[in-house]
Amino acid sequence: MASRSLNRIVLIGNLTRDPELKYTPAGTAVCTFSIATNRSWTSSDGQAKEEVQYHRVVAWQKLAELCGKLLNKGRKVFAEGRMTYRTFTGKDGIQRTIAEIVLDDFIVFGEGRKMTETGPTDKKVATISANEEAAIKTEEAKTESPKEETVNPDDIPF
Repeated sequence: MASRSLNRIVLIGNLTRDPELKYTPAGTAVCTFSIATNRSWTSSDGQAKEEVQYHRVVAWQKLAELCGKLLNKGRKVFAEGRMTYRTFTGKDGIQRTIAEIVLDDFIVFGEGRKMTETGPTDKKVATISANEEAAIKTEEAKTESPKEETVNPDDIPF
């Protein structure tokens, strides 16, 4: 009998860069971005210390397209997903292992980036969850489809 296990990652942090939305040759959307999380503490000698961790996040399909539309550098985000590790051979021939979080859901905090017919504008927007597609479908009807960028399969290390 197999034992039960759980692979669940929950992060609240800030995006370190704008998301990169690309499409595989089969037309599947894939979006990558990084989240920074901070930890502060006081050492035994009374000094304030701070540590920053950087997390690579990847989203697929419709969730990837939502990330590309709603997220931008510096935004605070709640992200939930699962940890994965993969090995690939780089262009220099060296084998590498990378850890990343495969996104299942996200919530954007604070100021929103609302899409209009002319492009993004900074306006207050309610917290948006990836599962709240009704509000997002209204915005999608106003915007064009994202500019498709083809991905060379040799550039994807998985």
